This record gives sequence, structure tokens and C-alpha cells, in this order.
Amino acid sequence: MIDHRLYRHIDWLLVAAVVLLAIVGLAMIYSTTYDPMAATRARIPIGPRVWTQAAALVVGLVVMAAAVWIDYRRLTQNALVLYAIVAAMLLCVLLLGVTAGGARRWLSVGGFTLQPSAFATIPLALVLAAYFGENRLTAWKGSDLAVAGAFVAGLFVLIARQPDLGSAITLLPVFLGMVFVAGLRLRLLGIVLAMGLVLSPVAWKYALADYQRARIVTFLDPGQDPLGAGYQQIQARITVGSGGLTGKGFVQGTQGQYKFLPVAHNDFIYSVLAEEQGFLGVLATLGLYLFVMLRSIEAARLAKDRTGAYLVIGLLSGFAFQVVYNITMSAGLAPVKGLTLPLMSYGGSSLIATCATFGLILNVRMRRFTN
Repeated sequence: MIDHRLYRHIDWLLVAAVVLLAIVGLAMIYSTTYDPMAATRARIPIGPRVWTQAAALVVGLVVMAAAVWIDYRRLTQNALVLYAIVAAMLLCVLLLGVTAGGARRWLSVGGFTLQPSAFATIPLALVLAAYFGENRLTAWKGSDLAVAGAFVAGLFVLIARQPDLGSAITLLPVFLGMVFVAGLRLRLLGIVLAMGLVLSPVAWKYALADYQRARIVTFLDPGQDPLGAGYQQIQARITVGSGGLTGKGFVQGTQGQYKFLPVAHNDFIYSVLAEEQGFLGVLATLGLYLFVMLRSIEAARLAKDRTGAYLVIGLLSGFAFQVVYNITMSAGLAPVKGLTLPLMSYGGSSLIATCATFGLILNVRMRRFTN
């Protein structure tokens, strides 16, 4: 049972910032699914996606509380079990998953759909935190990097096979962030990056699908296919640029409201925010994200042991990468990839997983004075 004296060490400011970002996301999802015709009738025009996301937020807060309640050291001790459970779920997706949009990424559970790949960064961070924390590496060897890389590769391959390269890539920042703070020599990291560059032509030809290569090409020149592969990127730029300083106002946007911007409630929720709330609204939201990251870094600094610090850094690295990539993608500064904006984009599995992530970060900070 949790020691009630620990409650006063919970970072309530971090909790408030996380919940506020989720509420902003709910508002933007409401705006992108707003039906002007329904607004003329005597009822509140709230679409099913808003209700689904609100329910996911409630579940996510419960999961966050559970992640705070269970000692993170117990979780790291059972990290291999959690890793195996998520790997088994990903394998079930490949065999029995629900197919939509040409990809098989979801499991149907009791009438609801669950996306196991959204939870993959959590067991990976737990496993790597346990490995680095228990071994207390003082000098890195190639075998250490190979063991850590094997844990990443196991989940990466299962997710990439769905195919969901975007979610698979989010595992890499978790790995890189943790090996960096664990003291990996920059020479070894440079060797790995050099090998990646050397093998990139092979990956371009054999590892990437046609549509993935098309996304990269159209990122460099969207005008090559303005009504096809380049359409989303062009519309995203128009949406962001049309907001100006103060925006067009809540539910007053045109790109999201009239469906010029595809999947505005999901991948391009940031673009809708920029159009409706303008530069000032974007600045406030980015400030919240920065606050969340800084408080998480402080949690890593205050951690009572190396395992807790590694765990926080790994989780934060995956979260920060996803935030930065989604925002740059929405602004037309990165290739379009199916990476949502954590806490704000539509997606129950992603929201619940992100709440669990911050539950673990709160857990580490709260237990910094325990034995």
C-alpha cells in the first residue's frame, strides 16, 4: 500500500499541466468535428469522437493514478513480464488485428479498439532502466549496446510490420536518450550513426514502401503532386499560416471545419490550433509542453536512484520526440508521418498511454525520499 505521507510529494503542477493539455485537445477535437447544422437545433452538437476522447481521458487519469500507486522499482523488477505482454499483444495484432486504412494496428476488445503500439515505449523504458540501473555500467562495451538494441529491435520489427513505421520510430529516442545519460561513449554512438548513413540507400530501396518514399519526395517538393501525396502538407501549411497573430476564433476555422485538411482531429490537430487560436494560442500551448518537459527533467534530477532517472529520461525522450515531430510536420518542416500530438490528438490508446507515462514520472519524483 502507498504511504499516505508520499501524497504531499506529488507534483500537482505537472498533473495540472497534463490535464490542461488534454482539455485543450478535447476542445480542438470538438472544433474539428463541429457540425454547424447540428448547432442550429436545440442541443449541444458534441460528436462521438469528443465523447470517446473524454472517456479515454477519464480512463487515462485512473491509469495515471495506478502508475503512481505501484512503486516503480517493483515495475522495473517485472519489466520483462510487461515487455513480453506488450510483444504478445503486438503479435496478436499481426495475426488477428483489425484492419483499417490499409494497416492492421488495432485489437478489438469488448467492442472497443486498442492500439498496443501506443504502449510500447513504456515496457521498453522499464526494461532498459532496469538493465542500465542494475548493471551500473562504468565502461560501455559493444555487448551492452547489442543487448539494449535487441530489446528495441524486438518491438520495432513487430510494430513496423503492421505497418506503422511512425510508432516504431518513437522507440529510437527512448533508446538513444537512455544510453546517452547512461554514459555511452560518443565514439560508439557516432559509429552507429555512420552505419545508419551507410545503410540508408539499402533502406530506401528495400525497407521503405512506395508510399513512404513518396512522402519523403513530396516533402522536398510538395508541388510535384499537389492533389495527391503532397496535398496534406500543402493544406497543413495553409492552415497554420492562416491563423495570424490571434487566430480566427474557436470553431471559426475553415480548413478543419470544411475538411480541406484531412484527419485534422488526429495528425494535424496542431494545425487547427494554429488556425483558430493564432500565434498567441500556439505559444501558450508550446509553453505548456515545455513546462511539462522541464518538470519531468527535474523529476529525473531528483530521482533517488539511477533506475528512476533512466526511466524518466527514456519516457520523456519518446514523448518529446513525438511532440517536436508532430509540430514540425504540421508546419511543413518534416515529412508527413502518422505521429499524433501527445495529449491533444484524437486517439484513446495514445491518451491512456501518455497518462500512464506521466504517472510513472510522478511515481519516480514522489518516491525520491523513500528507502
